Amino acid sequence: MERIHYAGGELLTGSEIAAAVIDYAAALASQHSAASIDIPVRAHDGTIARAQLLIGPASQLLSEDVETVEDDELEDEELVSRLRAATTALSSVRPVIGETGAIVEDDADDLEWPPIR
Repeated sequence: MERIHYAGGELLTGSEIAAAVIDYAAALASQHSAASIDIPVRAHDGTIARAQLLIGPASQLLSEDVETVEDDELEDEELVSRLRAATTALSSVRPVIGETGAIVEDDADDLEWPPIR
């Protein structure tokens, strides 16, 4: 689990979700853009709730690892996939696609890809 510090508060969410949020916020900031996202969070009473975040160039997010014994890891594969796709779409580095729709290996080998956590 990860604790995201945001706007003077804290949100407890899954590690993959937090990583995708942080990466998306960085991509938005690099494009001087903003977006509103909705993520699952663990409420103080242990239930699962939703939180809506406005992230962009002025966002100051901090994510820290939290060891939890009693709570299961929050997961939302569809959300993480959408955030990763949106992050990639904002990236200035894109793979070269050939006529068949496949990545052209000769060109893709020289590209530097940002790390994905």
